[in-house]
Amino acid sequence: MLNKKFSPEKQGAFAARFEAQKIAFGPVVFQCVRYAWKRGMLQALADAGSDGLALETMAASGKWSSYVLKLVLETCLSAGVVYLRDGHYVLDKAGYCVLTDSITQININFTHDVCYQGLFELEQSLDEEKPLGLQHLGAWPTIYEGLSNLPEPAKTSWFEFDHFYSDTSFPSILPDVFATAPRRIMDIGANTGKFSYAALSYQAEVELHLVDLPIQLEVAKKNLTAQGVQARAHFHPTNLLDKSAALPENMDLIWMSQFLSCFSEDAISSILKRAAQALVANGQLLIMDTFWDRQQYDIAAYCLINTSPYFTAMASGNSKIYESTDYIRLAEQAGLKLLTARDGIGYCHSLLRFAKAA
Repeated sequence: MLNKKFSPEKQGAFAARFEAQKIAFGPVVFQCVRYAWKRGMLQALADAGSDGLALETMAASGKWSSYVLKLVLETCLSAGVVYLRDGHYVLDKAGYCVLTDSITQININFTHDVCYQGLFELEQSLDEEKPLGLQHLGAWPTIYEGLSNLPEPAKTSWFEFDHFYSDTSFPSILPDVFATAPRRIMDIGANTGKFSYAALSYQAEVELHLVDLPIQLEVAKKNLTAQGVQARAHFHPTNLLDKSAALPENMDLIWMSQFLSCFSEDAISSILKRAAQALVANGQLLIMDTFWDRQQYDIAAYCLINTSPYFTAMASGNSKIYESTDYIRLAEQAGLKLLTARDGIGYCHSLLRFAKAA
């Protein structure tokens, strides 16, 4: 599947130069639009409706100076967030998206609170394949060791970003998970335990084995205990980057959601090989992830592709949002066979079902 936006198309020289300037001033536009949203300018224009507001009227409220209003709203004007009508600023459709669209707000918060300062280190992070931008949040080798201790507002923005994309998918995939009536399921990359809780609540007989870093499992254990389902949950603190770390065996089904994108291809290969060894003879592996090559809409592919630099500068230094063909290739090398691929889950997820090769 190739998105139209990324197909070769002719672009005039003038239009190309304009697009190049948008790239050059992208960080400036981002910060000004964010300011207009966070400081209430966009809301004031929304409240005014189609008549909009004059700068003098907005300044008279005492919330913003004339200087700040002119500077910020002129940048918003250049970005199509607002427009001018009879000397009044009016909120445009892109502005309404910033003001009301959850996914837009979550993406802005994630980019600003988690990534913005660290992305200044992207060049060196790419050269060394290390998350050198992470120093702006904490002194961890990767962000995963520090998730539970991220400073605010980065912590809230990270988890809202992660859960927004994954949680919308859980209700629709549980029938897929239990299609083969598994009794022992391993949740690799269990994070806060949201999938494990959903699975335990869906099937009263199932047994969940959660695998993640110790600090993450402590959070998951606390959550599952609070929800009263910890009796059927088993916790296996594991550093998956340790290639000698074996996984619990005799699993009917292994689940991974938005997990493998946290690792390099070499690490993914090792994890998949160990997962294959942990499955029973007829066991299956389900991978739900966001693949930019399987998106129906350009906007989804655009967002996913541009999430990859976060993985370089902030998360691990050598992971990214992958194409589905990368996972399929690595899974086959690990002794797994692709059975089905289902797209259109939640906002932008696909589900790959593998079986242990005979």
